[in-house]
Amino acid sequence: MELRDIEIFLTLAEELHFTRTAERLHVTQARVSQAIKKQERRIGAALFERNNRQVTLTPIGQRLFDDIQPMYRGLHEGMDRARLAARGKTGVLRVGSIAVNLHDFRELFDGFAKDHPECEVQLRHVDFGDPFGRLRAGDIDVQIVWLPVKEPDLTVGPVIYTEPIVLAVGATHRLAGRKSVSYEDLADETVMGGARPDYWREILVPVRTPSGRLIPIGPSVSNFQEMIPILVTGEAVSPVHAQAARYYARPDIAYVPIHDAPQGRWGLIWRTGGETELIRSFAGIAQGLHCVE
Repeated sequence: MELRDIEIFLTLAEELHFTRTAERLHVTQARVSQAIKKQERRIGAALFERNNRQVTLTPIGQRLFDDIQPMYRGLHEGMDRARLAARGKTGVLRVGSIAVNLHDFRELFDGFAKDHPECEVQLRHVDFGDPFGRLRAGDIDVQIVWLPVKEPDLTVGPVIYTEPIVLAVGATHRLAGRKSVSYEDLADETVMGGARPDYWREILVPVRTPSGRLIPIGPSVSNFQEMIPILVTGEAVSPVHAQAARYYARPDIAYVPIHDAPQGRWGLIWRTGGETELIRSFAGIAQGLHCVE
């Protein structure tokens, strides 16, 4: 089995979505399908169950994933250690983030680099459709995420950033020209879903308005790129953190303040059982750098 085919299998086993797998690996969806079919022919059994609504691992596919995923990770870790050693580095801290405003955390990264010149910081993107999966899988060590997080296996560190919550709408939407809107207005709109778990999504996208009216939830998305065409066409709207207005400024999208929304809070989280001295140091530096937009 070629290494690229292994990567495709493992990524599809995590995403359970052919399109997202292709986007994540920068290949075509046809390439993903061909690789899986080739592996299934070689093994002699189906690795995935597919229908029009979902993709799931078969028992044999799950066994294969459990067997080769640790070896694949070990291969990458070995290559990373060799590359770091060649650059005079002895450690690495992998930081995942759902936030797009990483430039605002430059002081945090620079402060950590000054205290730990032997350690390289690697940044990884995390989708809000599976906000804790990569952390739990060990792909990243510490994560920047909106709060609150209430997971028994994850430690919540300091708040490092606060910002307003705004409503993203298409530029021609009826609310686009308003000076501000209320969460009450969302009862008359279709709002995007997709973030999970529910309690975490509802910090940004509540189920009901302040008066108790149900907010209709429409298309599910897992990252901002998937939101763009849905916003532009007016199919749905979405509350987002204000950073989006700076990092996803587009002529076909408007960002309207939500005057009764709470402040969005961002903080650090990590696996409770995976805490290291590097994570503690990173969190310690973050403690004194709380930024407000």
